[in-house]
Amino acid sequence: MLSASISDFRKDIKRYFDKVTEDFETLIINRGKDKEVVIMSLAEYNSLLSTQHELSSKENERRLDSAIEKLKFKKNKGDGKEI
Repeated sequence: MLSASISDFRKDIKRYFDKVTEDFETLIINRGKDKEVVIMSLAEYNSLLSTQHELSSKENERRLDSAIEKLKFKKNKGDGKEI
């Protein structure tokens, strides 16, 4: 996670945007008392929204947990080891 003041951000906006989009960094711009702004790539934002939707109900959460357990079992089937 990166952090910058608004003046530093203005001076080097391209470099900050490159870090956010190419290195999947999250950037926090400090604008003063309790006025921070978060900048992230659209891909990262969409991923967060997707995860939020998938975990939005207990039923979805149970299905995902069940699927993960099935994958773990299949991956380790026969060797007796658990992930």
